[in-house]
Amino acid sequence: MRKEVFSEKGAPPAGIYSQGIVASGPTVYISGQGPRNPATGEVAPDFRSQAVQVFENLKVLLEAAGTDWAHVTKTGVYLANLSDFAEMNEVYQTYLTKPYPARTTVGVHLPNILIEVDVIALLPE
Repeated sequence: MRKEVFSEKGAPPAGIYSQGIVASGPTVYISGQGPRNPATGEVAPDFRSQAVQVFENLKVLLEAAGTDWAHVTKTGVYLANLSDFAEMNEVYQTYLTKPYPARTTVGVHLPNILIEVDVIALLPE
């Protein structure tokens, strides 16, 4: 079960995320994934290509665990440059739908990559 938490008394989401998610059931924790292409080992030089590769890498692991993006309850997004936030949101929206997972996005030093993302998801019943 995955249900959005929303309160008019809370600050409205400023992006593509829910204020919170109530979740129950077996849970899958996917470690932070970077933009390395698993077939070639290469990392694309531009942000959008790296972001797409990160989400594709996560998709493969979600499927291997027996779940998918529709069951993701929490995402952690780590950006080497917070000016890439809007572009990350554009890519993010192509993988996730409402109710959006709870999300944290932070700027961090990422050696040799521009984005890393981790997720928590439920196994469908």
